[in-house]
Parts: sequence; C-alpha cells; structure tokens
Amino acid sequence: MPQPTRPPLILHVFPAFAVGGVQARFAAIANHFGRRWRHAVIAMDGDLSCRERLDPALHVEFPSVTVRKGNTLGNVLRFRRLLRRLRPDLLVTSNWGSIEWAIANLGPAVRQVHVEDGFGPDDRGGRLPRRARLRRIVLRRRTVVLPSRTLWEIATGVWRMDPRHLRYVPNGIDLARFAGPRQPNGWAGPVVGTVAALRPEKNIARLLRAFALAAPNGPASLVIAGDGPERPALEGLARELGISGRVSFAGHVADPVGLFKQLDLFAMSSDTEQMPLSLLEAMAAGLPVAATDVGDTRSMLAASNAPFVTAPNDGALAAGLRALLEQAWLRGALGAANRAKAERDFNQDAMFQAWAAAFDGTLGPVQPG
Repeated sequence: MPQPTRPPLILHVFPAFAVGGVQARFAAIANHFGRRWRHAVIAMDGDLSCRERLDPALHVEFPSVTVRKGNTLGNVLRFRRLLRRLRPDLLVTSNWGSIEWAIANLGPAVRQVHVEDGFGPDDRGGRLPRRARLRRIVLRRRTVVLPSRTLWEIATGVWRMDPRHLRYVPNGIDLARFAGPRQPNGWAGPVVGTVAALRPEKNIARLLRAFALAAPNGPASLVIAGDGPERPALEGLARELGISGRVSFAGHVADPVGLFKQLDLFAMSSDTEQMPLSLLEAMAAGLPVAATDVGDTRSMLAASNAPFVTAPNDGALAAGLRALLEQAWLRGALGAANRAKAERDFNQDAMFQAWAAAFDGTLGPVQPG
C-alpha cells in the first residue's frame, strides 16, 4: 500500500521572530493554509515570541542553529550543514538580517524565495553600497517578493535587480475581524493610538512631542501599544512633557482588534516603513490617520486622508493630529474612506493566493500597477 505523500517542507529564516508585521503576516498565511505545507522557523536572534500567533494544529518545528555575529564564514558553513540535514523543499529568507542564509544557499541550491519588507535604523533607505552589491550578487537568480512600491523602486533602481525575478505582493488584512461598532473606553476625550515596537526607527518620541503640541491641555488621550527597549526612555519623556497622565503605555497586545475599536484616530510617527500592517489594521477599523510620509503610507490611505500624511517632524505631525482631534465629522469621513480603500485594495484573500503561488513556485513576475 503506497505511503501518503508528506507536505513540502518550507524553512523560514527571520532576523527575529518577535511579534511584528512581517511575522504576523507569515502566521496569518500559515494558519490560513493549515497543513498544506510543513514549516521550520529559525530566528537569527533566538526570539520566537511570535509563535503564540501560530495555530497549534500546524506542523511547525523550530530548529536550533548557532549564530555568531561577525562570523560570516562560520555561520555560512553551519547554515549549509543544516540545509543538508533538513533538506527543505523551499528556503524563505527575510530582509538583510538573513542574507548569510542566501550566501549559504549558493551553488547546489534549495529553491529560494527572499522577502524584503524594510530596513532598520542603520540602513533606512536600503542604500548602503556594500549591501546593495551583495543583494544583487547572491539574489540574482532568486525570486524576491516585495510588498511595497517604494521597495520595488529601490530594488530596481538602487540594487539594480532584474525585474523578471521580482514579485510585487501587497499586504492584505482580515477585514471582517475589524468590522463592527466602536467599543467604549475609559480615557478622556478623543483617543489617539499607535501600535509599534518601541525601537528607534518607530520614533515614538516624535509622537509624544507632537501629541503634547497638538493637545497641550487635554482632553485628548494617547495610547501606545507595543513594547521594546525604548519604553523606559519614552515613559520618562512623557513625564518631562507633562502629559504622562494622558498617555497609556499598553505594552504588548497579542490581538489588537479590540484596541483599534476603542480609538478615534491612529497615528504613525516612524522614520522608516514600507507597507505597515498596523496602518492596514487602522484602515480596516475605519480610522482616520495622521502619519509621517514614509514608504507607501500616502498611497495606501484614501486620497482624502493625504493632507494628514506629513513631513517627518514634530510640528507637521502635531498639525495633522490637532486638525483631526478638533473635528469629529472629519474623523468619521476619513475613517469611512480608509475602510473603503482597504476593502477595495487590500483584501487578505488575494494576498493569501499570491503567497501560496510564491511558495509553490508558480507566481510569475508581478509589477506594481
């Protein structure tokens, strides 16, 4: 009697598997397709906290591998040995932080998909010459998936990658989860909220300063969901600005749907983004947005929300926040427009099907429209 065929094994390598937009997208895809594939997940920094988002019924393993910072040759040799041992059907690498795996996969190679979602504070524009050259060399025959128009321009113009190997797959959102009426909250006045890791590139300090300028005497409140190394300094800054009584640091929120339904407007103060999941979540929740003009933010939002996509400085962001805080009717109109734009352009089902084709090797070249 023939043995049943085992599902293909996909090895996913992340710089970190902490809870963030990239990791949440993978969890959503894996959960949606169930046991269509087997998965192995490696976090280069050992942080596997996003495993809480994975369905326990999935076939997922977390192989152990030693990673030594600065020891590229040693890492590459260790990674090659693990590739030979696991024998995955597909290797999926993510961002610059996993580039050593792409090097390890040169020569007799596993089929590979590389995903670029954005940059850290050391390379905010993806323009470091050495990194551009190395990407161009080691990824020249690999499928590269890009979720944003900005990244497409960088990949073709700065990294000079062959468009025939690039795939534009915008992020999607589960619209049904964010539908429904607003929920009551215990904060005073209109509530501004953000969801972000508390890292330098998110520049939550800018948001605190802008909020203090926009609503110096209340009654608005600010909720910051997320955690990270900058939290103590940010709490101290809120005290210095005299707004700590109106700012709530909510910490890590495993499922932010309820939080979004308690907000009146969403704010994003980042120095660098590409196609942020939190912005999609805000749109799906029918919220107006005040945000810095980074990545695809302007094109993602409804056209009527564009005046509130500002230069990345305290005063400009404060002006956008102030106008939205003062005009409830405008918040309602922009929120409805953003929800309609999410329904039209960012359906999660389309994203799922594109990623399934990428994993199966059947997704042809796709350029931004």
